[in-house]
Amino acid sequence: MARYFPRHTHEWKREESPAFQRLTRSVVEMALLTGVALRLLHAIAHARMGSAGWIYLGVTFAVGMIILLGAATLHLGNFTLRNWAWRAPAFGAIEGLAECLTVAALIAIGREPMGTGRATWGDWPSLAFNAIFWNTIVVSVFALILGGAVKLVRSFLTRTGTPITDDTPASTETI
Repeated sequence: MARYFPRHTHEWKREESPAFQRLTRSVVEMALLTGVALRLLHAIAHARMGSAGWIYLGVTFAVGMIILLGAATLHLGNFTLRNWAWRAPAFGAIEGLAECLTVAALIAIGREPMGTGRATWGDWPSLAFNAIFWNTIVVSVFALILGGAVKLVRSFLTRTGTPITDDTPASTETI
């Protein structure tokens, strides 16, 4: 029987810039970049919210989730499913830690929003716990769902006998 999926990621042939590939393969670099970006988005969104309302808050939350889960997908897509078991929680925890450090920097310069005022050093432990805990949970659950979808598609394709190769067209339907 033919092998439809590579056992190791180095078997894949991709044309990608080496710098971008190095960035997406590094759990630490991707998570740090994502954490800083998310916290700055959060701070800017709170500063601009004023009386914008629930739609603004919902859109800001959705954009944050797209950034977080998109970065996690970019990172996890470089590895086999077996590696996702430790990479997804590590990504979430490191990303939360990067948010904690960004919160500390914003508190130090007096720019971290908290409700209608500014956060203080007394608020930092709860902000840090929430960032690490919830981001780790969200990324881990997303990786479970994404991994399940990947397994489902792979089992469907192997059952139908459709080989997955680089030269397989996106659509096999005839018109």
